[in-house]
Order: sequence, then structure tokens, then C-alpha cells
Amino acid sequence: MTKKHTQGKANTPSSQAERARKRLLRAASRDGDSLLIQYDNSAAGYDEDDVEEMRDEHGANVITRHTEDSLFKRFVGAFINPFAIVLFVLAAVSFFTDVIWVELGEPDFTAVIIIMTMVIVSGMLRFFQELRSDNAAKRLTEMVETTVSTSRKFKDKESGVTFSRKREIPMDEVVVGDVVHLAAGDMVPADVRIIQAKDLFVSQSSLTGESEPVEKFAGSVARSNSNPLELNNLAFMGTNVISGSAVALVITVGDDTILGSIAQQLQVKAPPTSFEKGVNSVSWVLIRFMLVMVPIVLLVNGFTKGDWLQAFLFALSIAVGLTPEMLPMIVSANLAKGAVSMSKKRVIVKNLNSIQNFGAMDVLCTDKTGTITQDKVILEYHLDIHGEENVDVLRQAFLNSYYQTGLKNLMDLSVIEYARKAELTSLWEDYKKVDEIPFDFNRRRMSVAVEGSSGQVELITKGAVEEMLVISDQAGYQGAAEPMSGELREKILATCRRLNEQGMRVLGLAQKTVTLPATLSAADESGMTFIGCLAFLDPPKESAGMAIKALGEYGVKVKVLTGDNDSVTRTVCHSVGLDAGRILLGSELESMNDDVLKTAVDEVDIFAKLSPSQKARIVSALRNDGHTVGFMGDGINDAAAMKAADVGISVDTAVDIAKESANIILLEKDLMVLEEGVIEGRKIYANIIKYIKMTASSNFGNMFSVLAASAFLPFLPMLPIQILALNLIYDISCIAIPWDNVDLNYLRKPRKWDASSISRFMLWVGPTSSVFDITTYILMFFYICPLFAGAPWADLNPEARVLFISLFHTGWFVESLWSQTLVIHMIRTPKIPFIQSRASGQLALMTTLGIAAGTVIPYTWLGTQLDMTRLPLYYFPYLGGIILAYMLLATAMKKVFVWKYGELL
Repeated sequence: MTKKHTQGKANTPSSQAERARKRLLRAASRDGDSLLIQYDNSAAGYDEDDVEEMRDEHGANVITRHTEDSLFKRFVGAFINPFAIVLFVLAAVSFFTDVIWVELGEPDFTAVIIIMTMVIVSGMLRFFQELRSDNAAKRLTEMVETTVSTSRKFKDKESGVTFSRKREIPMDEVVVGDVVHLAAGDMVPADVRIIQAKDLFVSQSSLTGESEPVEKFAGSVARSNSNPLELNNLAFMGTNVISGSAVALVITVGDDTILGSIAQQLQVKAPPTSFEKGVNSVSWVLIRFMLVMVPIVLLVNGFTKGDWLQAFLFALSIAVGLTPEMLPMIVSANLAKGAVSMSKKRVIVKNLNSIQNFGAMDVLCTDKTGTITQDKVILEYHLDIHGEENVDVLRQAFLNSYYQTGLKNLMDLSVIEYARKAELTSLWEDYKKVDEIPFDFNRRRMSVAVEGSSGQVELITKGAVEEMLVISDQAGYQGAAEPMSGELREKILATCRRLNEQGMRVLGLAQKTVTLPATLSAADESGMTFIGCLAFLDPPKESAGMAIKALGEYGVKVKVLTGDNDSVTRTVCHSVGLDAGRILLGSELESMNDDVLKTAVDEVDIFAKLSPSQKARIVSALRNDGHTVGFMGDGINDAAAMKAADVGISVDTAVDIAKESANIILLEKDLMVLEEGVIEGRKIYANIIKYIKMTASSNFGNMFSVLAASAFLPFLPMLPIQILALNLIYDISCIAIPWDNVDLNYLRKPRKWDASSISRFMLWVGPTSSVFDITTYILMFFYICPLFAGAPWADLNPEARVLFISLFHTGWFVESLWSQTLVIHMIRTPKIPFIQSRASGQLALMTTLGIAAGTVIPYTWLGTQLDMTRLPLYYFPYLGGIILAYMLLATAMKKVFVWKYGELL
């Protein structure tokens, strides 16, 4: 290749964008042939060597959105959160006091090891769960690919002959200078210069905000305009072809495109969701609570015991106990587990927090085609002007659908399939196509001109019935034509209305004999003969009714927002169980102010003949009314509504801008998958809120217990190292919470974040555990320990008092572990635990192992290292009585709390 096209690369993004803009302007002012020469290409396209050379010179067709974090950075990030930082600080202090600042004896690493174990367990679990989630999403994302048709040259390996052919390639493989072929429905793969066009209309709404498609032409334009977006022979990445066809030359790719130059605007971080705000607020409340209470504990113990070093170490261990270090892991593991679970259902979760928003969703707005219906159009009838089946109508419809070169939509494919079954497909052998007038949104019709064996040329037009009647002044029946009277026109419209009411979409068909000019245009679609109608049915999915009913049972109201007509929409919606009594049309919506609309969207479930902006306005009105809204769409006209919704949902077959706007991408366009997403979101919320409420209430109760013990006991209620060990065992028991079962009744309602319920819960349930902690203090200090030591505290010598204290510490350690771990089972459900509601096998196993380990430790070498004493057998009946009483009181408090506030979690 020569280097006539070479452009020096810019040193800065701004100068690079300016060079790309100038390149587009130069291309717009030159004719197609000279551009092909400039880029050393031809209609045959590049060969593999040319492609690599152009890619090396101009870069890949990929927009740099954000660089993916390295594995190391993600690993470090898993350990960076407020709780981990607190623990790191506490570990550093412990290292200084227990290892460096040691006057007598050996350095003691135990406390440092326990604190760091907590950090490592939490961080590692978070890291691996998020990694697993990302890998699952990547595997599914690889299945979603957008392609473009290009001309490329290939060399036959055997003969060595080079030949050219059109080939579908992924968009990111397009290079500058490529010749691409565009048709209706295609995404424009890069910024291109149109060099051939046939009635080409492109939607540029994603770049310019224009609601109407823009017509594009192949001719060169003068270089008087400095804005490439205003030039009608350029098309841009991120836009899509609405109708017509074109051949184009790629001028800029990737970051050099107009879309690439504004990519930084797409990277603005979204504001935190209510869920993120809620978790953050709870986190800082707990940290502030710890920062206030720890100095109090230090001062109380320092002044009452006189040993300030021990008081400091005890306060340090209390700080560790009050730090909910597992919260980031619980949140991340829940969200990641949900993403992995959804990936198994062929759902790509682009934003982990959107899974929880799924659970909060109480209104789902969706289009009609492909979600409620099968997205598989069937030709039901081919009727003449008198409403009778007519094979001549089918013949003309087949020729029109077979020979049109734009996007063959589902109706065209159904006509061809019907004709194949009727053995009419050989018709194409008797005709040849001579011209075509592609579909566009203004005409709402398309035409093909075919020449028969006799040499006669027929123009066959298919489109919206109303438009077809406007251009037809005659009606054809059995080879004869008659004037299109008002009575006959009304008869045809009445037939169409009847078919619409049966849920069918109706197209009109007309024809006329023409003498070919140089090129046919839309002006030739006049004076035609209307010959009949085609009635199509997009039948409802068998699962749609069940899915809508199931979503309703989970508190999610389904609303249909469609651009289709109201008759078809009413029939389809009624057949799947939606209330079709009232339909709000786009024309009615235009006259409503926001207050009236806010009332209307709550009362109406079906909206028809909507524009893209009207869909977004409905979504915004629902959100302003306090609803959490999901929107499911797949077209460019859905992108605004998806961005306006709390949860944007798209499908893998959607246009790129729809997938870009979505939080969730479904590989199967099925409402049943959404139901599973709602359930998954609510499970995630339930398991996160369980841990938060357990931690908040436990911490609040522990403060009462510790302060009471510090004020009245002549010694520390537990050694710092014992408190650390207790917290480590409890934290490990909590690892399984993300995999816990959730009561079906809880899943039935949408769940929004409510921080006030956490504070109420903490104040109600927290003191319950304190009652039994203090009961344990009294029992241990006045009965069990004196019985074990042989005398009350006041009568014991120093050596016996050491044994007394060790037994007291051990007894409270075991009781605290039992009560703190069993509270997981008490709080996880408003029902009676173990009987009416059972934890998952994972959670039951982890809590059982935790209790067993903590009970056995005093009898092992580890117990000796922790300054524990073997508990006498008569301790355990008292332990059993305390725990049973605690569970009964906790159950009673749950019932009172639910009675007063409506729900537990």
C-alpha cells in the first residue's frame, strides 16, 4: 500500500480529535472515487495485509471507556474499606504494645495474628466472590457481538487466485479505509463517508438528540461547514440505519470518532444508589459508635481497676469487637453470588448494585414485542378487497418481501415462509427485480419493481393500510380494477379494525404497471391499485401470562409501553391477563401536565402509540410518585427510558445504545427471568440486612454488658485476647450468611432501603442479650466460680483468685459465643427458628462448628494459651437454661417488634 492517506498522530487527545474532525470534513468534500484512491482501496476491499497495516497506523475500532483494573489492584481493593482500615490500625497498635513494647517475657503475636486473620478472611472472600462474578459475566458478554458487512479480498490457498466477497465481521475489526455495506437495522460501525446511497435514513438521536431520522446522500459537499454532524454525506458511530441502504468508506475509528471524542462524558460516575447510601451510612454509624464507646470503656476500666495498660488492651479488643469487619465481605459476596446465580440463568449483570435494585422494583415497564409476545410473526390471512382469502394477494406479497434488500423484518420472513409452504417460492424464477424504493418512516411503505417474462414491469408496494389507501385510486379484484369509492374504502378499513381487535397487525398491498424511468422514486408510488391486506399475528408467549401473574404475586406491577396501535395492544395484553380496559395514547399524554400524568400513570397499565420521549416521561412520573421502576427495552427509542429508570434491562439482540444504557442484559428475552431477578435481589437485600441488624443489635447490647461488667466487677470481664478469639469465631460463622435461605413471605414484597428500621431494631433487640450477659455475670460471680474455687471472691487468696478469674472469663466466653451465634438463627426470620423456618445447610453447618469450636477450646492446648480453664460439668445446665430463656425472650421481642412495626427485617 502507498501512504497517501497517512495522517500524523496527535500528541494530545484534543489535537487528535481536531485532526479527526478535519479528516471527516476533507472526506465530505471529495467524491467517492478519489477517496478510494486516497485510501488505496477499491470496491473489492482490503486484503489481510492491508487490514493489519491500517490497524497499526490508525488504531483499533474500540472506544477507550475505562481500563480494567489489574488483578493486583483488585486484590488490594478488596481490603480497602473503613472497617479493614480500623482493624489495620488496631493491629498496628497491638503489634506495638504486645511485640515491640514488651518489658518482661516474650513478645506475643497472638492478638496481631487474630486481627489480621479477620482482615484476610474478609478480604479474600470478597476478592474471590467478585472475581468469580466478573468471570461469569465476561463469559456471557463474549456471546453478545455486533457485526457489520464489509468487502474484503481473500486468496484461495490452492489456486492462489484472489477474490472479493462481502463478509460479516465484528465491529471492532473494522479499520480506516474499509468499504462497509449498510442496510436498515444496522449500526454504523465507525465514522464513515457515504459513497453510494439508496433512500438512506439514519437516526442520529444518540449524538444530536434529533428525534427524526436524517436522510443521507452520496454526493460531495462544499467545505463551508465546520461541524461534521451537520453534513448529509457522513454517518457516525453510535447511530443506526432506519431505512434504505448504502455503501460507505470508513474515515475514523475508535477514539477518533465523534462518539469516541465525547466518551469521557460517558464515564461520569453514577450517583450512589439508595442501597449504597444506606450501607455507607450504617457503616459510619457503627464506626462512630465504636469511636465514642471505646474511650468510655478505657476510662471506666482504667479508673476502677487501676491497670491502665490492661484497660487499654481491653478497650482495643472491644474496638475490634465493635467493628463489623465482615460487612464489606457480606455485601460483596451477596451481590457477587447474585450475579453468578443470574449468569447461570443467562443474564449479564453489568452493575452489581443493580441486582439489589431489582429486589426494590415495584413497577416493571416493558415493550410488547418479544417480551409479552413471541417475537415470531405469523402470516394469518392474505385477503382481497372483499375480505376473502386470495392467492394472488399472496403472490404479490411474496415478490415484494423476497426482492426487498433492506432489513427483512419478521413480517417479510413470515410471508416468505408462508409462500414456501404454499409452494409459491419458484415465482422468483419468473421475475427479476429491476428497482426498489426502500421503507422510510415518513412514507411508512416500501416498493419493489419486478419484470415478468412478458417484459411488463410491475411496481408492488406494501405498507400501513391508511398510507396505502391514500396512494390508491383504484381497487383490484380478480384481475379487474374499479374506482376506489368511499364505501369500499370504509369496508376495507372496517376489515382492518376487526383484524386489529383480534390482535393482528395489518398491512395493505397495492400494485401498478410502470414504464421504468432511469430510477424509481417515492413520487412513482401514486395512482396505484389496492389489491388486498396481509394480517399478521405475533402470538403471546405461553409463559407471559404466568410470568405477569408471578411478578404480581411478588408485588411488581407490569406496565406495557409500546409504539404499536391500541387495538393490537389491547388484544394482546388482555390475552395475558393485563387490564386492557383503559389505554393511554401518546396523543393524550401530550396534553397532560406533570401532576395529571402522575395520577394517570398509577391508574393505567397500558400505553400505546408512544414516542421515545413519552416513554421516558412515563418512567420519570412513576419514579416521582415513589415507585422503583425497571424498564425493559431493546431499541434506540428505549434508551432514554432505560436511563430514566432505576433498573435498565436490555437483551443481547438490542442495538448498542440500548445495551450501553442497560444495567442488566438478558440473553433470553423472557419475563420469567425477570421474576427470578426480582427474587434474587430480595434475597440479597434480606441477607445483607440480616447481618447489619445482627451486628448493630449485638454491638449495642454488648456495650451495656461491657459497661456493667467494667463498673461492678473487680477484674476485666474477659481478657483482650479472648475477646479477639470470640470475634474471630463469630466472624467465621457469619461467612455463610450470603447463602442463607429467605422466607417466601419476605420475598413477596419489594424491599427498599430503610435506615430507620435498623436503629429501631438495635434499640429493641440489643438490650435483650444484655439481660442474659448480666445474668451470666451474676451466676458466674456469685455461684459457679465460688463453688469451683471453694469460697467467695472476698475470701480467696491471690492464687485462688487467678483461678476464679480464669473460670469467669471462660464461662462468659462460652455463653457469649452461644448467644451471639444463636442470635443469627433468631434474627434471620420472624418465624420460630428451627421449627417454622430453617437456615440453609451452609449457615447451619458454620454456626454449629463455631459453637462446637468455642465450647471445646477451654479443654485444649489453645485454651491454655488463651488463659482459659476447663469448665465444670455443672456449668452446662445453667448455660442451657440461660440460652433457652434468651431464645424465648428474643422470640417474644421479635413478635412485639413485628406487631409494632410490621416486619422484622
